[in-house]
Amino acid sequence: MSDNPKVAIIGSGSWATALAKLVLNNLPEINWFVRSQETIDYFRKFRHNPKYISDIEFDVSRIRFFSSISEAIESSDIILFAIPAPFLKDSLKEFTGSFDNKTVVSAIKGIVPVVNLTVAEFFNKTYQVPFKNISIISGPCHAEEIALERLSYLTIASSPAEKSEELARLITCHHVKVKSSDDIYGTEYTAVLKNIIAIAAGICHGLGYGDNFQAVLVSNAMLEIKRFLAKTYKSKRKLLSSPYLGDVMVTAYSQFSRNRTFGMMIGKGYSVKSAQLEMSMIAEGYYAVACIRELNKSYGINMPITDAVYHILYDKISPALEIKLLTEKLK
Repeated sequence: MSDNPKVAIIGSGSWATALAKLVLNNLPEINWFVRSQETIDYFRKFRHNPKYISDIEFDVSRIRFFSSISEAIESSDIILFAIPAPFLKDSLKEFTGSFDNKTVVSAIKGIVPVVNLTVAEFFNKTYQVPFKNISIISGPCHAEEIALERLSYLTIASSPAEKSEELARLITCHHVKVKSSDDIYGTEYTAVLKNIIAIAAGICHGLGYGDNFQAVLVSNAMLEIKRFLAKTYKSKRKLLSSPYLGDVMVTAYSQFSRNRTFGMMIGKGYSVKSAQLEMSMIAEGYYAVACIRELNKSYGINMPITDAVYHILYDKISPALEIKLLTEKLK
């Protein structure tokens, strides 16, 4: 990787905004795809995102804004995707080019609906990007705390792991430390599953369950993740380390967790539709639970927490009843 690669940020939400700030700490300029021209105009005039993490002020003279995703990708060496997984396919519809000789970096913590693929699998199967050219950014962290410059730890997973160390230079700074990993599969699926767990944690909080039960829920969630990874892609991985357990914990407990917030609203009696309308951000776990449920039909893994969330969100089973049944299955 050259000293000053051309990096494109794809997306304009909280995570994209936080990552843009980090990359600009280490490079003289970035390319930034923002779908709305109105948002681009606002950025240029007021120097901050009008909707997300608006307290970050940017030097817009160092940003090349694109409203065309094709132009942003073609003008860059490293493409950093930070848009919700449910919108990934539609966002790339106009792109007819190739990812040849480009590095795809996913900061998307979700699974692509309908095709039921992680982001790495999606780019490999749909655009023939070799896995050696795909990297994953995982937590544990929230964009809001990066914006507040609170000490955070990120993990970049690549195969080979040496690629992670090169990419780490782009986002490392005084308040962000970056670790490397070669477990693309494990870190991605943990990021998918932790959003489901966070919805469960939010539902339980909304129903009035306390910290004692939440600890049991998260402990059992880690066992559920362990069973899933062992059955689908067995590998030596330390599930008690920060890219796994840490990512689950911050998403299940944090006030910044959109999936936990979504679940809490469901637990308090909101319908799925009303909760989605009230939230300004996508709860990836809503889509992920349907995808994981479908994938698990061929594996038959014991996943009681995932099943409970699915029954509540898609089968419209009473949250109080479903969680009561779940309490009898946890250890």
